[in-house]
Amino acid sequence: MVRFKNRYVLCEVVSEDPRCRQCIEDRALGLAVRDAIARVHGDYGLACCSISFTVKYLNAYTGTVLLRCRKDSYRLLCSALPFVRHLESRAQRYPCFLNTLHVGGTIRTCQKFLIQYNRTQLLRLLQNCTNEEERQCIQKSLLSCSLTEEQSQSGDEDEDGGTE
Repeated sequence: MVRFKNRYVLCEVVSEDPRCRQCIEDRALGLAVRDAIARVHGDYGLACCSISFTVKYLNAYTGTVLLRCRKDSYRLLCSALPFVRHLESRAQRYPCFLNTLHVGGTIRTCQKFLIQYNRTQLLRLLQNCTNEEERQCIQKSLLSCSLTEEQSQSGDEDEDGGTE
């Protein structure tokens, strides 16, 4: 059996309208990218990219998108991404564009790059602070963010078979 190699393209959706990010759906984004590929590369490019093309990850809050395509056709995909000019969602058109951040062979390499990219963006944000009060506010909001697992509401874990 032959394994088909893929490439993962990490992008961010850049828009002036904040409602655009909140209304993004992976289906609408996939259709917009496929439409751009068809306009730029025609039927041949669309057929090459459509074989394994999927939107693997979409974070509407940060505007981060992870696209998967075949290794042979990732250059066609990357060359068509600048031609995505708007996204349609719920019968509304939102002007935006896709900024390509990274192209990787695995999802894990894209995650590592995204962590490093977010760190540099935070440092840039802290350096652009005009006074100490803004800096303290940003640091406080960053420190208050945490990822915690929700504890289950039922006591299923406590029942570990007390009868012997």
